[in-house]
Amino acid sequence: QVQLVESGGGLVQAGGSLRLSCAVSTRTFMWFTYAWFRQAPGKEREFVASISRSDGSTNYAASAKGRFTISRDNAKSTVFLQMNSLKFEDTAVYYCGAGAVATAVASQYDYWGQGTQVAVSP
Repeated sequence: QVQLVESGGGLVQAGGSLRLSCAVSTRTFMWFTYAWFRQAPGKEREFVASISRSDGSTNYAASAKGRFTISRDNAKSTVFLQMNSLKFEDTAVYYCGAGAVATAVASQYDYWGQGTQVAVSP
């Protein structure tokens, strides 16, 4: 069983930064690719960033490129999302997912956390 617990969300002013964490409780942390998705009210869940299990290569949505950085600490079984230069439109619930393949498709991820709310004031 794989459990993911996100933390680090909160309220921040536009231009500010937040660092999200995703603690993964499994002995097989290194077997998985991880990704961050987000979902704003009334919208579908959308891809933000992924990091592969093999070589740690990363992929970003256009909206996140240059502002967000995904990383993983294999020793601590934790995935991070550093978010800088936050914009009002980044407001959403952010979810961490684990799966076998690095993809921008939410349905390809097998495990999800409960989400953490990020609110950016204009």
